[in-house]
Amino acid sequence: VTMSEVFSYESLVHAVSGAVGSVTAMTVFFPLDTARLRLQVDENRKAKSTPAILAEIVKEEGLLAPYRGWFPVICSLCCSNFVYFYCFHCLKASWLKGKQSAPSTDLIIGIAAGVVNVLVTTPLWVVNTRLKLQGSKFHNEDIHPTNYSGILDAFVQIIRDEGIAALWNGTFPSLLLVLNPAIQFMIYEGLKRQLRRGIPKELSSLEVFVIGAIAKAIATTVTYPLQTIQSILRFGQYNNTSTEKSNLLSSLRTIKCLLVNRVRKYGMLGLFKGLEAKLLQTVLTAALMFLLYEKIASCTFRVMGLSNNHYKRR
Repeated sequence: VTMSEVFSYESLVHAVSGAVGSVTAMTVFFPLDTARLRLQVDENRKAKSTPAILAEIVKEEGLLAPYRGWFPVICSLCCSNFVYFYCFHCLKASWLKGKQSAPSTDLIIGIAAGVVNVLVTTPLWVVNTRLKLQGSKFHNEDIHPTNYSGILDAFVQIIRDEGIAALWNGTFPSLLLVLNPAIQFMIYEGLKRQLRRGIPKELSSLEVFVIGAIAKAIATTVTYPLQTIQSILRFGQYNNTSTEKSNLLSSLRTIKCLLVNRVRKYGMLGLFKGLEAKLLQTVLTAALMFLLYEKIASCTFRVMGLSNNHYKRR
């Protein structure tokens, strides 16, 4: 068996483990994401504690409302994480060729994997933001209701009414947000190396859970204002007054305007509206995802008879 075959097979195992881990974790903590998205997009909704927001949504829209849009989110997440983990491990394997990794390498590879991921999967996330908010009772009068029957119909309607470029709404903040998983991976891999102190051993479930949580909490807080802007852009219901010919300049101007307006209206804390729900959701989801991912990957390698040599060398 050539090295490249093992690496591509190994990358596949990582990709599948990452996708399965993230889908399971996301399903468990999905209502927290619903609360976060409503707070970001619906400006007139008062920022309360996460349980209070969820109770409000259930009271206004029924018991299943916190799980609205679950299927498209899970599809997008599955594709997104598969692409991310596959790229990350492919790039890492071809770059390192068996050598020990360093935080800077993890960060660069994380950013590269993230850029590929954003360009490939942004249309899915645009559709899924809209499906997730469809049928919600908004406290903001300016929001027009949408009427999509499913993932494909949403694609067709967006392309027909807003043009194909609308599927890549929010790509620019998304590219900047590539730093989020890259920072997360860098901190995660760094903490993992610290805990091992140079001995190639498997970490306990608790250790993996805790370092996964720490890594995600730091990455999320740093990049949260951009996530708010990204949600608003994907939802597509903001007034874009920019007449710039260049897409990049117009994207930058839009991001600046949305950030400035948000601060003007609600102060600096307005940029972090919904952060509590987001932190609860992403930290718990990421920690559970990393835990499941490490366990699935390690079991698969054991079953494949590659023992853990390949696995531990990472």
